Amino acid sequence: METTVCVAGGGPAGLVLALLLARQGVPVTVLEKHADFLRDFRGDTVHPSTLTMLDAVGLGPAVERLPGRQAGQLRVTFDDGTFPVGDFRRLPGAHPYLLFLPQWDLLDMLADAAAELPGFTLLRSTEVTDLLRGDGGRVEGVRAAGPDGPVEVRARLTVGCDGRTSVVRDRLGLRPVEYGAPMDVLWFRLPREPDDPADVAFRISAGGLMICIDRGDYFQNAFVIPKGGYDTIHAAGLDDLRRRVVRLAPFFADRVAGLTDWDHIKLLTVQVNRLRRWHAPGALLIGDAAHAMSPIGGVGINLAVQDAVATARILGPLLAAGTFTDGDLDRIRRRRRFPTVVTQAVQRIAQRRVVDPLLRTTGPVRAPAAVRFLSRLPRLQGIPARLVGFGVRPEMPR
Repeated sequence: METTVCVAGGGPAGLVLALLLARQGVPVTVLEKHADFLRDFRGDTVHPSTLTMLDAVGLGPAVERLPGRQAGQLRVTFDDGTFPVGDFRRLPGAHPYLLFLPQWDLLDMLADAAAELPGFTLLRSTEVTDLLRGDGGRVEGVRAAGPDGPVEVRARLTVGCDGRTSVVRDRLGLRPVEYGAPMDVLWFRLPREPDDPADVAFRISAGGLMICIDRGDYFQNAFVIPKGGYDTIHAAGLDDLRRRVVRLAPFFADRVAGLTDWDHIKLLTVQVNRLRRWHAPGALLIGDAAHAMSPIGGVGINLAVQDAVATARILGPLLAAGTFTDGDLDRIRRRRRFPTVVTQAVQRIAQRRVVDPLLRTTGPVRAPAAVRFLSRLPRLQGIPARLVGFGVRPEMPR
């Protein structure tokens, strides 16, 4: 196959990039290694900046039809009470909230919208295995394993949107700088009752932190554990894990019995890293392939989508006009490096000063003075909401 842009990975960054390029008349082929997007461990958070971008390309009505849950506030529950820390209702624009939406619904919507555009192709069950090289080693596309055998896709530009275990990045020989993280995450669901807390709940107590995402008839839960601590927790058994969950969220007491098998629980290994160089001749890396984010703030998807929007806005006209050169690729890194560095710096501070001490605490956990102060000043709660909802440098399409 031949195309102008080959996108490795059908996640948020890959499909947003492909959609925006196809809208500009640029032929684009996306390779997604799975047959569908149904994977529970994908992030759920859709931010105001992403919703505003989707409005701008005419997909606002399609998003409204999806089964999302809006969260206007972020609250944190400590042993001494529940405190509001972020108020999205104070944000400007049409979307003063976070939208918690199963990511497979968002990806299906993006893929369906892109499929209506000429020049867009989505190859499912097609996993990138290597890069095609031309004269001087320039990347000219990818080799992949498809459902019917080997596939080759030749392209003017190959974009790696294939996540933190990126095959494209590996084949380019690029290695990110690792900044480390003190935690990993156990990801599981529990039933939700009508009188349970709404929106998204942060539960903090001795030795633990859990985030409960309201998905309507169930909660998707992120239970934070010490880095590398899965084997210890597994050895202690499900009964011990169930007790720890109930200690953090007592309203789960009559439901944790549903955690009957370790297959119900996914381990997410947290990484925080960043490439110094995001490109090579004929190839570009964005999203988690260029910079893995901590789950703190749920902003990883936001950064990846903004990378894709900036890439489409900067490179799309050049690709459409046939004037694109490899010298244009570093413009993406220069544009997106600042928000990446700032966001990761905030996450690393939070990991070091908040998460790591919490995971080591054995006694009751009271709300810090900063949280109490913020909860008493509603106007200030718009500041963290803006940083989470829009990011350091929001991006909009052409």
